Amino acid sequence: MRSESREECIRLVVLDEQALFRSSLSRFLAESGFEIAGECGTAAEALEISRRSTVDIILLDSEIFSERGEDLISAARQNGYEGQFLILTSILEGRKSAIALKRGASGIFLKSEPPERLVQAIRAIANGEMWVDPKIIRLLADHSINQSLRIENRGAPSLGDRERTVLQGVVEGLSNRRIADNLGLSESSVKNVLQKLFAMTSVRTRSQLVRLALEGSLGGVIARQPDEMANAGSPKT
Repeated sequence: MRSESREECIRLVVLDEQALFRSSLSRFLAESGFEIAGECGTAAEALEISRRSTVDIILLDSEIFSERGEDLISAARQNGYEGQFLILTSILEGRKSAIALKRGASGIFLKSEPPERLVQAIRAIANGEMWVDPKIIRLLADHSINQSLRIENRGAPSLGDRERTVLQGVVEGLSNRRIADNLGLSESSVKNVLQKLFAMTSVRTRSQLVRLALEGSLGGVIARQPDEMANAGSPKT
């Protein structure tokens, strides 16, 4: 008998106001090996589902997030929900995307992308990574630049050229080895810079560094080749 894979154990809630969309999406995801803990059209329903059963990821429509997302994420955490949130959006908005990440979302996915990409995004987030669509990365880069101009004198970490370049590679989803090759450094040197970045920002993981960079909290760190990124997450070293 075949043992259940980690992917097949991932339990999802699909939250979208459009009944036809969420029903079709739930059916596709179930056929892709995920378990649908529930589908609903309101934040209150999603909270109830997450309260009474185990949920790994809530797929949250961006319109609902824009209106009630902060309250939903906060309320879910207060109710003991330990899973993740993946924002599904049909509109490219840098500011709202940055807010979603700051509020606690683990990813932002464009509804216009192929369904198979959504499967990849869900699996990545379930493994503790972040997922941000490359098109949104461009907008977040612009938002990051604007934010950096406002936070320069507010005690934000002061990054040197090497720290910023290594962080750039992390945002682009590169492994330590790839970053080292690109910069002409040893892999151990890159790891040392990463440890310095962790200490400077008081975070522990690459995903947390990515989140800070995309929020604009570390200044204008821009992904050089967003079209080549599959996601912004925690690559294997």
